[in-house]
Amino acid sequence: MLTLQQIKEDPERIIARLAVKGFDGKQGVNDVIDFDDERRNLQFQSDSLAAQLKKKADSIGRLMKEGNKAEAEEAKKEVAEMKERQKELSERLATTENAIRDILLGMPNIPCDMVPEGLTAADNVVEKTGGPMPELPEDALPHWDLAKKYNLINFDLGVKITGPGFPVYIGKGAKLQRALIQFFLDRASEAGYLEVQPPYVVNEASGYGTGQLPDKEGQMYFVNEDRLYLIPTAEVPVTNLYRDVIIPADQLPIKNCAYSACFRREAGSYGKDVRGLNRLHQFDKVEIVRIEKPENSYAALEEMKDHVQGLLESLGLPWHILRLCGGDMSFTSAITFDFEVYSAAQGRWLEVSSVSNFETYQANRLKCRYRTADKKTRLCHTLNGSALALPRIMAALLENNQTSDGIVVPECLRRYTGFSIIN
Repeated sequence: MLTLQQIKEDPERIIARLAVKGFDGKQGVNDVIDFDDERRNLQFQSDSLAAQLKKKADSIGRLMKEGNKAEAEEAKKEVAEMKERQKELSERLATTENAIRDILLGMPNIPCDMVPEGLTAADNVVEKTGGPMPELPEDALPHWDLAKKYNLINFDLGVKITGPGFPVYIGKGAKLQRALIQFFLDRASEAGYLEVQPPYVVNEASGYGTGQLPDKEGQMYFVNEDRLYLIPTAEVPVTNLYRDVIIPADQLPIKNCAYSACFRREAGSYGKDVRGLNRLHQFDKVEIVRIEKPENSYAALEEMKDHVQGLLESLGLPWHILRLCGGDMSFTSAITFDFEVYSAAQGRWLEVSSVSNFETYQANRLKCRYRTADKKTRLCHTLNGSALALPRIMAALLENNQTSDGIVVPECLRRYTGFSIIN
């Protein structure tokens, strides 16, 4: 969440930047400043009263020793009254602090200055393109038909077992899926990311830490009896490894990668865009997460973009990078770059990765800090990206590599699959 310091230093800028995300922050910013003034006043009163209380309590023993029993009894009454007053101030202080926190939790991150203005995906900026456009046979099929033709994925079985959006991968389809996961993990390890395997369910504190709560609870699967959430991405558990942690400066940057299943309700999704692998409730993804010093985070962001681009180039897929406008960004992000691949048989671009810098927004929620050389603590910057999400990669690979003889497996995957063509 935004810090009080950010808001108080330049409230007008905060309001203006929030507007780039389509968020009216004027009332919230003004309320936070007013509540903080009240908080500081209450804190001053509480501190002053505590000093008076100590002085008065200390006087009781002296008065008793001097034989001034009546004065001592009067002092005891005053101490009791002061304690009651102190309790009242503490309750008011807690109420004020909670009010500030509630407002800040409901306020999105401000977009950085590189974020273009705009409210919809139509306002995103194509920053870079690459990869060869495929030449398909005249009878080219979409991936859901290819999956059926070559017995790679059974969507009907998934409906039978669970419901729509839970496919069953079979035979070479399952091996290709596993090959992609291993390829992405190996490339991440080569790039210096430490692999971790996190839990697939998290508690509420973890959801709040990375900003899924209170923004996206409607999109997350919730285990009511245990009050646990199925993860929408490995970003949540991996970043929460550093919740309430002060990291020595010489241990930064931290680079983690993780494979996980991801679970999303996708409430409100409908139409042709949800066919096949285009939009699922359960899917696999390899995530990269970085914890950085603020001055290094944007160089790290470029490294992460280059890493994802390298994966797509190795797979031979046509891709482009979008710099998202304010209105199309996530609640928590300061800047986001989406990678999309071209799905030739569908004739459309499919998002396969988002790479984001959250600056101090998540770190403030997480209390993820590092200790500087002068022994002071500062908030870290957190970043993450999909490297990569599998369903739409699989869709594009099947569609773009289909030939009259079968589906050609990219060379970089063959040592994992053990075959070069699916037929």
